[in-house]
Amino acid sequence: MALTLGLVTDLHFGPEARFQGKLRKLTHYAGDLTRAFVKTMNEEVRPDFIVNLGDDIEDESRDLDLQRYEECQAILRSAHAPIVNVAGNHDTINLGRADLNRIWQQCEAPHGPLHYSFDREDFHFVVLHTMEKKDVEVRIFEPQLQWLQNDLKHATLPTVVLMHHPASEQNLDDSRWFQNADHIAKVKERKDLRHIFEASKKVRAVFNGHVHRNHFDVIAGIPYVTIQSLIENLEDDAPGRPSASYAVVHLSQERMLVRVRGNDPARYQVEFS
Repeated sequence: MALTLGLVTDLHFGPEARFQGKLRKLTHYAGDLTRAFVKTMNEEVRPDFIVNLGDDIEDESRDLDLQRYEECQAILRSAHAPIVNVAGNHDTINLGRADLNRIWQQCEAPHGPLHYSFDREDFHFVVLHTMEKKDVEVRIFEPQLQWLQNDLKHATLPTVVLMHHPASEQNLDDSRWFQNADHIAKVKERKDLRHIFEASKKVRAVFNGHVHRNHFDVIAGIPYVTIQSLIENLEDDAPGRPSASYAVVHLSQERMLVRVRGNDPARYQVEFS
């Protein structure tokens, strides 16, 4: 049975964000673009569920982060489809697990981990929680790696992995944000992660956000798909033009088709053997 997913990432509700003196994140568009995304999901795409790959907010303070995270989630929950959330690095600077679990409405485990898995139709989905120490490194620690290995061991269906930071080896030399900064772009344990994915022989695709661009890798037969930020400025500076990017993914046992829509479109198709 085929599944249709809507994916959105790096929505960044919050204050204006400049980088190297230039306006890079068009955060003032976040609310309108998120509402437009939900409208398209409701009226046109009608996905089986929506995946939010994280960084709902541009962190500022605990009180403002809570307010903005709740605002973003309220808009996403106006979709006529379940929401699957991934924690981003900005989301967890001032907010804790209990905050996110409460807002995600995961009431059965309010203090539980932010990684989890579930089955839907003919696929198993794994949500990972990659953790960033600001300006130092991105990690996924041994207990979660062990959990992942055990989860995949017991999975009986082909698997899709959802995470915020990339686990691939994509070259970032032309990145606005992460040139010469692999340490805060990619997961430090990415080789260990990929080994677990490959050894399971069950992982069909891995999706992430974080690096604010579209990118596609295939490593050892597994596609790694990076989705562009919803509010990334496609121009060099102010006043700017937002990417308005999101992805529609069609999954079946035979193939995966990814269409990134908006002002920075992309299209990828994979045939599963």
